[in-house]
Amino acid sequence: MSDFVFSKNQDKVIDTLLQWFKSSKNDYITLGGYAGTGKTTILAHIGKLVHKEKKEIKIAFCSYTGRASRVLERRLNESGYDFSYDYIGTIHGLIYRPILDSRDNIVGWEKIPQEDFNCSLIIVDEASMISKDIWDDMLSFNVPILAVGDHGQLPPINGTFNLMDKPQLRLEEIFRQEKDNEIIKVSEIARKNGKIPFEEFSRNVKKIRKTDPTTQDILRDIFDSFDNSTMVLCGYNKSRIKLNRDIRSLHFDEEQPQNGDRVICLKNNRNMNIFNGITGTILDISKHSKQGFKYYDTEIALDYEDSHFWGKISIEQFNSPTLNDLKIEDLNYFDFGYALTVHKAQGGQAKRVVLFEERFPKIDDETYARWLYTAVTRAEEELFIIA
Repeated sequence: MSDFVFSKNQDKVIDTLLQWFKSSKNDYITLGGYAGTGKTTILAHIGKLVHKEKKEIKIAFCSYTGRASRVLERRLNESGYDFSYDYIGTIHGLIYRPILDSRDNIVGWEKIPQEDFNCSLIIVDEASMISKDIWDDMLSFNVPILAVGDHGQLPPINGTFNLMDKPQLRLEEIFRQEKDNEIIKVSEIARKNGKIPFEEFSRNVKKIRKTDPTTQDILRDIFDSFDNSTMVLCGYNKSRIKLNRDIRSLHFDEEQPQNGDRVICLKNNRNMNIFNGITGTILDISKHSKQGFKYYDTEIALDYEDSHFWGKISIEQFNSPTLNDLKIEDLNYFDFGYALTVHKAQGGQAKRVVLFEERFPKIDDETYARWLYTAVTRAEEELFIIA
């Protein structure tokens, strides 16, 4: 960590966080930081300083989804942080435990007892994704919590609870190690200007027109090689459905979901450890009927999660522009997950992102800038913006 030279503001944030932890009465503090401001590097540094103060301490680094926790783990590694003594994973894995039936099948989840919780500090990333009920469960363990997120992104799509609405501490200066990152540059343009010019920022970061002769060739190559390192984003649900059909047509002859299909969860079910926006791949699917009601029985390998999803999912939900909640207790809701709306993609990232830029007629300039910024910052290495 000695290779990094922190700015005055970063040093001030680090000092404030360390003093907060030393004097904390088991409360929480929020830290907002734009993409490229060095959030994870600072978290790694804080972790080292905390361990230096109390060698026996155990820190929990966690995120809402498995994908986000893997990103956090990788970035901590890149920052030179050794967290072999700490927890790193999902919030669910940290504070809940499975309820098993007589056959050892998971039938639900419950909060672990206070005496079984052995971490002295929780650092939660992508904190704007956390719902009020999960946040209350985290607070109930009475340990200091550092909630970290990007206050430039869109607010959560459901509910009014948002830990990143007005963060107590802010990082807004781009970290010197990120100055030459083209995706960070584009994200700054999006956040500050609310629009991105047609330009080739680098070989793999560019905004191109739909009508350009080479655009369809680029898209065909990306769609033909689609895997979970690719994220296709758009604004409208009708665009999402069309893109899902276009991409699937290159891989499947059947319109109905098949083994190997990419899917996304559309509704939380904490008992099944699935959450709105979590993605995965169908391993097994079959159609069933019970008392005239038809459904799919599935096994889905969830991205970056240790356990698979087993259960009933709605047939009607696939290719539907809205959530068709049938109010059936053990029914879950998935759709094809090749293309996502930007709202559904929050908390996730991918090596390659294709963004179909779409602006809603009634959206204000500030909200659109957040939408565009959120979309751009889903990309890790490659970004193709189509307009």
